[in-house]
Amino acid sequence: MVTEKKISSQVIKRLPRYYRYLSTLQQMGISRISSKDLGNRMGLTSSQVRQDFFSFGGNGLQGYGYDVCFLCQEIHKLLGLNNIHTMVIIGAGSLGHALAKHSNFDKSGFKTIGIFDINPLLVGEKIRGLEVLHINDLAVFANTNQVDIAVLTVPENNAREVAGLVADLGIKSIWNFSPVELNLPEDIIVENTHLIDCLMVLGYNMKEKG
Repeated sequence: MVTEKKISSQVIKRLPRYYRYLSTLQQMGISRISSKDLGNRMGLTSSQVRQDFFSFGGNGLQGYGYDVCFLCQEIHKLLGLNNIHTMVIIGAGSLGHALAKHSNFDKSGFKTIGIFDINPLLVGEKIRGLEVLHINDLAVFANTNQVDIAVLTVPENNAREVAGLVADLGIKSIWNFSPVELNLPEDIIVENTHLIDCLMVLGYNMKEKG
């Protein structure tokens, strides 16, 4: 069983990668794997793999390795994938449109239930069966539906205002794609995904490789 001790943020960041690799191994019919083999697949040391798994009670056996099914189940629970998390996307432009059409979110338990925008050319459009609503309808929607996560794909100059609206409506988790830092109450969980930052890191690594 998963232990109750707190897992470090660095391990938590690696858990989705472990889950993807282990799920693939399951699909391939592989029932056990050593820390060395898994580390080689993921670009990690065997020691790092062992430390990460030990932090949540995933202990391998000498000469046997790790039970792939067990690890998948435990990481699945740790990541909260046993529950359905409802999302609304605010910003139905190119990025919001692409995220709304991403079917893998549903498979992982993250269900998009609403899409909002302010652009009259986008309001009324349907994306995967969901009609884009005006942002003015968000308050009524949030009061009549359980909304766990707000996904912000709005322009930079609107991000703080929209984030404040989301917080005032009692939505406690925000996935922020806008390139600004949001100053919100401590009880609001914010996950920032700044795409340009990722490209800059890629650019640095390309430079280092010559």
